[in-house]
Amino acid sequence: MIRFIDEHRDQFGVEPICRVLGATDCGFITSRGYRAAKARPRCARAIRDDVLVEEVKRLHAQNYGVYGHRKMWHAMRREGWMIGRDQTARLMRTAGLHGVRVARQDIWQDR
Repeated sequence: MIRFIDEHRDQFGVEPICRVLGATDCGFITSRGYRAAKARPRCARAIRDDVLVEEVKRLHAQNYGVYGHRKMWHAMRREGWMIGRDQTARLMRTAGLHGVRVARQDIWQDR
């Protein structure tokens, strides 16, 4: 929601956007709530995610870009990061990384 307002605030202004959006699934946002959200410091999770995304990118490149989230999770644990498997998958999605799928060969093809 905040990102949407940031993208369109120069064209329409904050207050008209908030008025039109009104009640949404994520709650009611006002121009005052928007300004409060912009002034709020980043949470600890977002700050840690920034560090971890860079580490995931480094490890992914180091392993030739073939690791998926499970192998990346093991690699992160070997490097000493206490991180969950689902968190690793989320960070890889955030960074736009994915593993390489190996095509299975048909064992009956030669017959």
